[in-house]
Amino acid sequence: MSEYSVLIGGKAGEGINTAGLSIARLFSRLGYRTYMYFDYPSLIRGGHNFAIIRASDKAIGAHRTRVDILLAFDQNGIETHRERIHEGTTVIYDASQVAKGIGQGLPLDRIIEEEKAPPITKNSAMLGALARTAGIGREVLEDVLRAAVPEKHLEANLRVAGRGYDAVETVFSVEPLGAPTLPVLTGNEVTGLGLVHGGLDTYIAYPMTPTSNLLHFLAERAEDLSIKVLHPENEISVVMMALGLAYAGKKAAVGTSGGGFCLMTEGLSLAGMAELPVTIVMGQRPGPSTGLPTYTAQTELHFILNAGQGEFPRLVVAPGDLDEAYVWSATALMLSWKYQVPSIILTDKTLAEGAFSFDIDAVVPHPDQEPLLWDGNGEYSRYALTEEGVSPLAFPGREGAVVKVNSYAHDEAGFTTEAPDQTRRLREKMLKKGASLSAELGAYPVVRTYGARDAGKTIICWGSEKWACIEAAEAFEARVVQPLVLAPFPVRAWKEAMIGAGKVVCVENNATGQLARLLRQHGFDPGRSILKYDGRPFAVDELEARLAEVFV
Repeated sequence: MSEYSVLIGGKAGEGINTAGLSIARLFSRLGYRTYMYFDYPSLIRGGHNFAIIRASDKAIGAHRTRVDILLAFDQNGIETHRERIHEGTTVIYDASQVAKGIGQGLPLDRIIEEEKAPPITKNSAMLGALARTAGIGREVLEDVLRAAVPEKHLEANLRVAGRGYDAVETVFSVEPLGAPTLPVLTGNEVTGLGLVHGGLDTYIAYPMTPTSNLLHFLAERAEDLSIKVLHPENEISVVMMALGLAYAGKKAAVGTSGGGFCLMTEGLSLAGMAELPVTIVMGQRPGPSTGLPTYTAQTELHFILNAGQGEFPRLVVAPGDLDEAYVWSATALMLSWKYQVPSIILTDKTLAEGAFSFDIDAVVPHPDQEPLLWDGNGEYSRYALTEEGVSPLAFPGREGAVVKVNSYAHDEAGFTTEAPDQTRRLREKMLKKGASLSAELGAYPVVRTYGARDAGKTIICWGSEKWACIEAAEAFEARVVQPLVLAPFPVRAWKEAMIGAGKVVCVENNATGQLARLLRQHGFDPGRSILKYDGRPFAVDELEARLAEVFV
């Protein structure tokens, strides 16, 4: 067997996410490629949290419904997931909390009491039981704990893990693959590293799921990464602070979700008119309003494409995995500065908070880009007309330059004007700048394809549904086509990718087919929509069943 799936479930506050990451790292130590989906309600305590960790000998980025091992800290951990249990599933549960258990119970309360360890170390006992069940050596278990647990808590966790290890028997053996051990990172973490690669000076955010952990990650590592991280009082302050930094010549990025982005839209329009570069990481979750704040969706596409009053160019990218998150976060920041437009990195809860194996050595970065700077000759005009629509930049303090930005219609120097000829030139300048950005993107891999061109069946997808589609496509020998840039939409590249598409379906995590609508606007047929809108991503087998309705 070269693939394993583990589910661990318990109450909020019991460290299920941390335990899930430790399980992923356990398999990673043996050379497996891992993916973790984390599901939790909007509660600080109680409710039911669970993580599904999948390990495979090939790259993966989606989960399956059935699991091989179920680790339950309470009765909900069993009852909620009965449909995931099959004849080969091994169930291990906390006998202190579960009255009607199936499988093998661990006396976790007694272990904790006897070892005089904190209650949170129950996770380590479960991790130890998992390792023994899967035939994973104690030394690998201890290495994972040493890498994850702070020194002052390590000894207690090692003792408790050892008790869990000794309490069960080996059921099967996970064979080491001999492949390199890869780090397990979340989409938020890799997006942050991509921004730093792109030249980030300052990250600014007000915490909002699912991008909160991006703020925390960068704040914890700000000194090592040589960046500043700021947490203002609200999202309006966030975007305005970012624009102020851009005016001063500092590359800033902000993070939010749909509700926070609502508050940022006037600032987005200011960025468009004043030609101030800003990069926005927009993590989608279900709405309207508060919606399902800790679940996932792909519902903000048209909001992002049309947000803000007036007409101005913007760059919108939608990465589907860690490699793309790293590369396109850097590129979005750099192109935002090169063309002095807002850029939006459109993620969602599945990608932002999901954890994946990440091979930085396999990443192929895009070329570095630099902003056009004023050469110091003549009188400086912040909005000088140029052939590409991009005006040279100067920043306050530059000798000989008065840097005037303006939210009103303005002339080349930045002074307010309502003269018809000048306002027309301003509008044409913006359009020209957008056209220049679109032309440059023609040299980038803005559309990705997987599978044979002559397959006769094509699955269209975007963002985090990418890997579920790639795996499900294998069952039908279908092709997958994924746009990475959604604005300016890459019409030529999309037309080329869809040659010989055959029967087409468009898979999305929303109720109205938002990518399908965008494709129709550009004159393309998106085929039949396959939609999921319950706040959860597609499991691979679930998507296979839906695709069978179309392809078989």
